[in-house]
Amino acid sequence: MKSATGLTGSGSRDWVVQRISAVVLGVYALVMLGWFLTHQPTFELWRGFMLSLPMRLFTLLAMLSLVGHAWVGMWTVWTDYIKSGGLRFVLQSAMIIAVIVYLFWGVMIFF
Repeated sequence: MKSATGLTGSGSRDWVVQRISAVVLGVYALVMLGWFLTHQPTFELWRGFMLSLPMRLFTLLAMLSLVGHAWVGMWTVWTDYIKSGGLRFVLQSAMIIAVIVYLFWGVMIFF
């Protein structure tokens, strides 16, 4: 039976989403760290770097990865530890609203 609240409806696909999103977020963190270690950041330089098309697309991918990673992780925690269906529904609904708001907010900032 598929779960209506799971991200993909399959535990193995959710596991893959979790792992791929972790790799994307890790690479994004390394790129950011590398940039800060190799540049003397000024506002103009930082703005130019972050508003370049490759970084805008990579940031969008990182935001989507963060949403998927957070949802799978929190869904797993809630289904494992929150036994009350009503409370779990409230928490999952709040999480869905939060990640959608954060995603749209991030997109509005970069695009």
